[in-house]
Amino acid sequence: MDATLTIGEIAARAGLNTSHIRYYERIGVLPAPDRVAGRRRYREDVLHRLAIIDTAQRAGFTLDEIRDLTGPTNTGAHAAERIRELADQKLPDIDTLIARAGAVKAWLQLATTCDCESVDVCSLFTDPALAPPRLQDSRSIAPVSERNPSELRQ
Repeated sequence: MDATLTIGEIAARAGLNTSHIRYYERIGVLPAPDRVAGRRRYREDVLHRLAIIDTAQRAGFTLDEIRDLTGPTNTGAHAAERIRELADQKLPDIDTLIARAGAVKAWLQLATTCDCESVDVCSLFTDPALAPPRLQDSRSIAPVSERNPSELRQ
């Protein structure tokens, strides 16, 4: 298939900013595109790769993990092995996140019954036993929208 799409066309079809695409290329998550007269030109199959990146990020994979997962050595049986490894590594994080979400929900439900005069005297904020748990390491499971925007600039 000919490389006929511009970065703007790819970005529009994928629902991304062009800076995302350039960033993904720079860090090796997307392969470098062909260039025509110095301008990036893409084949339509890059849209499939962007969909893979999006799905993997929503599942909690980091860009480093995605680069490893989608690299040239991950084909055939090795690809399935690597997907299983990453899934096994992420499941405990998700279990922790689900447990924390349940605790936060319980706290919020309790907060709907609050009749304190101020937050300074409210036991929801002063009793450590009532406080929702802290999230230990949110970096590996933070949604794309919560990641540092400077990572996506170029």
